[in-house]
Amino acid sequence: MIILFRLLALLPLPVLHAVGVLVGWLSFGLSPTYRRRFRDNAIQAGYRPASLWRAVAESGKLVAEVPRLWFGRPVPVEWAAEDLVASARQQGRGIVFLTPHLGCFEVTAQAYAARHGRITVLYRPARKPWLRNMVDRARTRDNLRAVPTTLAGARDLLRALKAGEAVGLLPDQVPPQGQGVWAPFFGKPAYTMTLSTRLARQSGALLVLAWGERLSWGRGYRIHLRRWPSDVAPEPQAAAGQVNAAMEALIRECPDQYLWGYARYKAPPAEQSVAMKA
Repeated sequence: MIILFRLLALLPLPVLHAVGVLVGWLSFGLSPTYRRRFRDNAIQAGYRPASLWRAVAESGKLVAEVPRLWFGRPVPVEWAAEDLVASARQQGRGIVFLTPHLGCFEVTAQAYAARHGRITVLYRPARKPWLRNMVDRARTRDNLRAVPTTLAGARDLLRALKAGEAVGLLPDQVPPQGQGVWAPFFGKPAYTMTLSTRLARQSGALLVLAWGERLSWGRGYRIHLRRWPSDVAPEPQAAAGQVNAAMEALIRECPDQYLWGYARYKAPPAEQSVAMKA
């Protein structure tokens, strides 16, 4: 599989994205579950599913671009509102980047590591050993470290923040049981992680909203950064509501690149908790 990924990584980004369009529509056509979830999530957010058909192609591009991002040459990246990073670094504060399943979330951490320095990202390890080994090798590179969703991983994130470094999380990913609370997401209760805001409170880090826009015709990516809109609520459920509202705002900036087929409202998996004491 690694050999296949390395071969695909040699292809130009426009070619991979063209293949991704086909992958996206094949997945949509062959999976009733995917179609139903896409429709239900879009309606829940107030959109007509027919107005989001471009999101089907974008989800396929998300899959097709992975070999290039993991094993290929660097992709073109431009930044928007990069002054937020400079401000945090001048203050000696760490940064907690919150990135939803919007656009290309793989490229945001890579771009930060290549341009600004060390960043640690949280991820859920693959269950199959061969895939886990490949992902670990692909996601670990200069200035970029990936840590698992375990207590040890959460501690690594906190240490990085206290050292003035950056960390990255997908706050709209459904966390394991015991790691979140129920909070509204587009008006419907969704199990939401509490780790991101607790990390910010414990370390004094700056919360920054981020997402990687996938530019048309394989021209690369644009990293968008947004300030956290308010003080973090001290109560976990209120803070989770703030996180979900912030993610909703980002998604509405570019709904065509949100992963509408993601099972955001599923019950939390019963896994080992990484909950941290306040």
